Amino acid sequence: MKLGWSLMILKFAHWSKFLRDLTCHATLKKRSILNRKAESPGARLGRRRVWATFMLIAFISCFLKDYSVAKENYKPTHYKQYILITLNNLDETYCLVELYNNESRFNPKARNGSHYGIPQGRSKYLATVDGTKQIDWGIKYNLNRYGSMCKALQHYKIKGWH
Repeated sequence: MKLGWSLMILKFAHWSKFLRDLTCHATLKKRSILNRKAESPGARLGRRRVWATFMLIAFISCFLKDYSVAKENYKPTHYKQYILITLNNLDETYCLVELYNNESRFNPKARNGSHYGIPQGRSKYLATVDGTKQIDWGIKYNLNRYGSMCKALQHYKIKGWH
């Protein structure tokens, strides 16, 4: 593994020197020894810093991992965060998370007879949409039927369904 990284860094250093030489030849055609002696040491150091910064940015952008998550790859944690952001109430979030964890384990493709999705509703709409829209549907359903998520959880604990 260490050999691979060192080889990659050597290749990167080779390409950075090639690019630097290419741009120097393109702009100045030829750099003489007199030109190098005439410039101040601070200018040379500044140019090196600029190149080092540029090459570091290029290297990082090439090997930076993409941490964005597509909706198809959501995990239960993402759905829980979505619920918290949507409800903006910690107590209601805890109640809804417990309810949906018992109902479907936050699986948007869950099916139990004629009940679909994360909230396990009877609407065929839930079988065709992604998890966030299922959660929105379930929140509206619980608010209309029970008034709050905690009342829906309480009903679920007593009756075994909601």
